[in-house]
Amino acid sequence: MYVKKLILIGSGAYEEKYAIKLMETRLSRLNEEKRLKVQVLKEVLSNPGVKDKNTTFFQLGKLLSQADSFNPLPFVDEVVECQYDIHQSVWNEAKELRQSGILLEQGKKVQCPVVAIHGDYDPHLSEGIKRPRSQTVKDFRFILLKNCGHYPWIERQARDRFYEILKEELS
Repeated sequence: MYVKKLILIGSGAYEEKYAIKLMETRLSRLNEEKRLKVQVLKEVLSNPGVKDKNTTFFQLGKLLSQADSFNPLPFVDEVVECQYDIHQSVWNEAKELRQSGILLEQGKKVQCPVVAIHGDYDPHLSEGIKRPRSQTVKDFRFILLKNCGHYPWIERQARDRFYEILKEELS
């Protein structure tokens, strides 16, 4: 065995039926002005005539990350480079793996314990992680953090508990 334990933090969905709810959840958490801005940015990204989409993609990410957090502490966004083409390639591959069931099937090959730490406010719905993984990974535990979004290390109410859990799991 090469891996002693796998710790998933803010994992994405393993089945397409859960992944398609991601944007709907995010948009429901934004006001009308921000929802319109998301729509405009998505239209720019879908325009084949736009050559450099990295800046637009970065703006979209910053906007959506507001919907991903419950009550974040102030933090400096340390994104070094945003690459839209790479994101699209990975996202499309993940979508194919989810739709085909291969992503879920791969869990059966995992031999080490898996722990998923997930926020109750994460737009990647917890049911899309807990149920599928508990059915495919032999040794799987799911820990749900209260008042916590997608990035537990910046969440005001969940940060300390997140680090406590992480320390326990790593020791």
